[in-house]
Amino acid sequence: MEIKPPVQIRSAISANYADLSETLRMAADFVAENPLEIATRSLRSIASTSGVSPASYTRLARAIGYSDYEELREQARTELGRKETSDFQGKARRLRNDADHPLLPRQVSACIDNIKSLQDDIDPHMLEAVVDRLAKSRKIVLVGALASAGFADYFSYLANWFDDRWTVAGRNGTTLGSTLAGLTSADTVLIISKHPYAHRSVQAADLAAAKGAKVVALTDSHAFPGLRSADFHFIQRTESPHFFSSYAATLVLIEIITGMLVARAGSEADARIQDVDRHNRLLDEIESV
Repeated sequence: MEIKPPVQIRSAISANYADLSETLRMAADFVAENPLEIATRSLRSIASTSGVSPASYTRLARAIGYSDYEELREQARTELGRKETSDFQGKARRLRNDADHPLLPRQVSACIDNIKSLQDDIDPHMLEAVVDRLAKSRKIVLVGALASAGFADYFSYLANWFDDRWTVAGRNGTTLGSTLAGLTSADTVLIISKHPYAHRSVQAADLAAAKGAKVVALTDSHAFPGLRSADFHFIQRTESPHFFSSYAATLVLIEIITGMLVARAGSEADARIQDVDRHNRLLDEIESV
């Protein structure tokens, strides 16, 4: 008779822990303590970080009642989706309770760890594919709401220095609907969304996909509902002692993508940047030094 996995991974581990070998217990300990990593990172990356072979994780999954590692990983994603990760009041309370421990080194350390994890979390082949798609798109629409809105603006600011095809949906007097109305299969919609996920970002992903545009998502978890409509996605870590999650890794990823696009554009980008700079100075938008 097929064994159905318990609702919670921790329950599955607890129920079978006594029967596990020492190696499988090491794998089980890592799974129990790192649900976000299990849900968002590749098995190769998990194995490298934990020092336990990929085959051991596959054996662990079967030993605790899952058909394979992918089923265990999907369960981790499901549990993350249910978990309340935005207890802002609780996190603010912890900040007050930790007032004797300086926030500066703790926040810096968390942001550095998040950024370093991009090396493992980002598939370089997918990154190249996304940059190639953006370079060839008729137009690129950026979508960001709530805390992500400012990062969509920054993305657009960088991109428009060397490329005039970029626009931010629902900003500067335009509605989300009017920006997305003319989308075709030649266009790309790039969505930035972190928990708590904005409804408009999920709707934008679904609408863009329905119109045939390619959808790229920059988010913090596979629990983001917009991933169902995304052709490409990148997960960035947001761990932080702050009451709100960190966007440090996302900021670095934005700068990586725009930098790769400038490198591809070559002399055309140089000419555009020079022209934008000249007009900024003519319009007194920047101080001459």
